[in-house]
Amino acid sequence: MLSKEKVKACQIEIAGHVIEVTLLVLDMHDFDVILGMDWLAANHASIDCSRKEVTFNPPLMANFKFKGEGSRSLPKVISAMRARNCLVGFSIELEPGTVPIFRAPNIMAPAELKELKVQLQELLDKGFIRPSVSPSGVPVLFVKKKDGSMRLCIDYRELNKVTVQNKYPLPRIDDLFDQLQGATVFSKIDLRSGYHQLRIKDSDVPKITFRSRYGHYEFIIMSFGLTNAPIVFMDLMNRVFRELLDTFVIVFIDDILIYSKTEAEHKEHLRMVLETLRANELFAKFSKCEFWLKQVSFLGHVVSKAGISMDP
Repeated sequence: MLSKEKVKACQIEIAGHVIEVTLLVLDMHDFDVILGMDWLAANHASIDCSRKEVTFNPPLMANFKFKGEGSRSLPKVISAMRARNCLVGFSIELEPGTVPIFRAPNIMAPAELKELKVQLQELLDKGFIRPSVSPSGVPVLFVKKKDGSMRLCIDYRELNKVTVQNKYPLPRIDDLFDQLQGATVFSKIDLRSGYHQLRIKDSDVPKITFRSRYGHYEFIIMSFGLTNAPIVFMDLMNRVFRELLDTFVIVFIDDILIYSKTEAEHKEHLRMVLETLRANELFAKFSKCEFWLKQVSFLGHVVSKAGISMDP
């Protein structure tokens, strides 16, 4: 596999420490980043397989450790994937008498149009969208992320106004935190990309079409911005983790917190959670996950064995 593009001074975060790395861009989608032997050697990494621990001694930084679950199943659970069927389908029920919603595309700057082409092609390649002939269509826009990159958003406001609301109850955050008594070690998994693993009911796909300078498309998976999306995903998570909830797992929509009293317990708890995700074909991005923490930020709070406080 050859690479013609290099990204220099790319910042990555490991165990709360930011390190610069030079990356080669490859045509592969299973992993966000692969750090090879040259990089490990440059940062004087020492790998302890028995403890599943890596100690880093960067030349210009204090040494630090990263501890992982170490299961061979981890890369298969935390990776990219194409759209597929899952336990809960996503349907969109509209109020009686609703006519197709149509809005003209937004005007975009040249830089936005260039980015739009790239992101549309990525969505097509992943099988998340397809060309559409639906009479419906809403505009797209970009929202700048904290890191300066642009997130493609679909303006579903008009559609959400005429969508029948799902009344499935979300858990109270206070009730979730009541389960953490005595916990000393934590791991957090962000399943935000899990939204893209739920298929839209075939008859409802034409309802969520969008228009752009470069074509008319429809999502075949659950898209961000749809009013009932968080509720449906919460329903899915409760079904998937029914046997583990409030024992060593709490879930709020797409955020999963695994908590344990000891490291030995946590190893087993992590294994069970990862196997559950794999069995249900739910995948997360490794860069959004944190493991083996003594203190963790979760739902606007800081959680540790000392207790729970508001996240400043």
